[in-house]
Amino acid sequence: MKSLLTSITILVAACCIGQNRETDSLKAAITVAKADTTRVNIYNQIADRFKETNPDSTAFYAAKAAVLASKINFMPGLANAHINTGNANIISGDYDNALKEFRKAAAAFAPLVEENPANKDFMNGLARAYASMGIIYSEQSNYYLALENYRRALPFYLKIGNKTNISKAYNNIGIVYKSQLNYKKALAYFKKALQLQQQDNDPSAAVTLTNIGVIYFESGQPGNAFTYYQKAEKAFNGYDNHRGLALLNNYLGDYYNKTNDNIQAEAYYNKALVLYEGMQNKFGASLALYNLGLLYTAQKKYREAMAFADKSLAYAKEIGVLDQTYHSEKLVSDLYGFLNNPTESLKHYKNYIAARDSIINQGNEKKLALAEMNFEYKRKEALLKEQNKRQIQLTLFSILGGLLLIGLILVLNNRRQVKKSLTLQKEVAEYEQKALHLQMNPHFVFNCLSSISSFIVQNGTDSALKYLSKFSKLMRLTLEYSKGSLIPIDKEIESLQNYLELEQLRFHDKFDFSIESTEKVEFNMALPPLLIQPFVENAILHGVVPMDHKGLIKVIFDVQHGQLRCTIEDNGIGITESRQLKENSMTAHKSMALEITRKRLEIMESTTLKAAQIDIEDIYSDNKTGTKVTLKLPIQYIL
Repeated sequence: MKSLLTSITILVAACCIGQNRETDSLKAAITVAKADTTRVNIYNQIADRFKETNPDSTAFYAAKAAVLASKINFMPGLANAHINTGNANIISGDYDNALKEFRKAAAAFAPLVEENPANKDFMNGLARAYASMGIIYSEQSNYYLALENYRRALPFYLKIGNKTNISKAYNNIGIVYKSQLNYKKALAYFKKALQLQQQDNDPSAAVTLTNIGVIYFESGQPGNAFTYYQKAEKAFNGYDNHRGLALLNNYLGDYYNKTNDNIQAEAYYNKALVLYEGMQNKFGASLALYNLGLLYTAQKKYREAMAFADKSLAYAKEIGVLDQTYHSEKLVSDLYGFLNNPTESLKHYKNYIAARDSIINQGNEKKLALAEMNFEYKRKEALLKEQNKRQIQLTLFSILGGLLLIGLILVLNNRRQVKKSLTLQKEVAEYEQKALHLQMNPHFVFNCLSSISSFIVQNGTDSALKYLSKFSKLMRLTLEYSKGSLIPIDKEIESLQNYLELEQLRFHDKFDFSIESTEKVEFNMALPPLLIQPFVENAILHGVVPMDHKGLIKVIFDVQHGQLRCTIEDNGIGITESRQLKENSMTAHKSMALEITRKRLEIMESTTLKAAQIDIEDIYSDNKTGTKVTLKLPIQYIL
């Protein structure tokens, strides 16, 4: 192993020597530059050259650029300095400070773009700031804000015609969908990025090939994954991207680990570790160390494993990454158990539990802070609109005093419109609240908790934790989005996924289900919250549960004829037979759900001035029965 590590270290050192030679001319240019703005630009160029290999050098030269740019009030140079500082923080794993720097960059570039709308450098800088924030939000699992920032960056890249950055945006969007386990959409965006990269022989195609390989690996297709990993490894030759190569080596380690080739797995994990530590990237190094610890643990080499696990834990704690701390604490606890040290094993197990609870609490705090921020933004926006409106009215009354009567009529008409709008909003809120009560009734909560309790007794706490987490997440999602008028489709899918998995547990896998979203459905499309779940619940209770064989429920989101179509289909007993069974005891839940939904669709039609309807029909084909519910909704977006 020592010879392998030595050879990799020499390779990295050689790359660094080559890079130092490239920067020598830039450093020399600083001493002869006459203009301060030129010196700022050179400092930023040097900082950018070090971003993949030496974050300390990037931060150092970016700081020099920022100080000089502030002194001479050179805003483009200051904005680029913020981006370089943010990049250094990302590589070092300091996401909070990185986010602050990218926000400063966006705030500096935004007025420059507004004043110079044809300047491609300013547009590119603003787009980079947005895209970089998207990367951080993606790493923090805030997928909605990640997609929102990529959506802001993409139009600028398209306007500039910068294929390299367009492909990067597609790639990053694919990463978000991969994190949400939406492999179909992730693969589509990765392949769009790869197509652009191959047209221009873009070296960043190596990163995209790696991402496509990961999709196949996580989809249970290791053969296809290895093919793309090999293509990526070849593409990285001659491409000075240590961070991307380190990530590929880590994925190759996972592949060989899965195929039980421990020697190759160890070699690639070590390659990743050397590259990460060479870049001072403790986030990646902690992951590589953890993987090596797991590898040795599987081989029952517990003392060797402990060395890697301890260092992984130390890095994770140093940079404050709770998720890695959580996993590393568990591994260390297990290893002390194998080494017959119950005291240390118990101590680290308690730390593991504390990290798990911190992750849960941190997630709740972030959601609360985001909700408060959105509320405050909307309040200020409404206040500003009201102030502008009053100013306009005052000006009109002053200038057009002779038209007082007409002005009075306009004001009265405006008040009637406001009153009508408020009335509609109130009705929406009331019916959505009824839908919330309908969905989260005590009977449903009691049954879910009873099922989970039984599962704990039968399978143990570790297996049941994920089900408790799903139940908690379903409660949070429902309460979080029940107050809003729209919910992103991805969040609706996530909520339905949690609900159906809990119902599977409750009815002992009485049915299977699938949730699909076609390529026509865009990531920022939205629909009213709590609209789909009552029909899914009816499909379970009145469709598949009464059957004597296993059922199937399909939920499909599609765009047809300018409408968002949500289809809920089951292979149950059908409407007719269900009504016969319930003829003398029709539940209030079902009738209330249908009545509330029809009312909400009427309100939606009146507010959007577009058609909204629901179709419910029996299915008869090939001696099979079932029910199909189709909701046809106006296409709406969350901005």
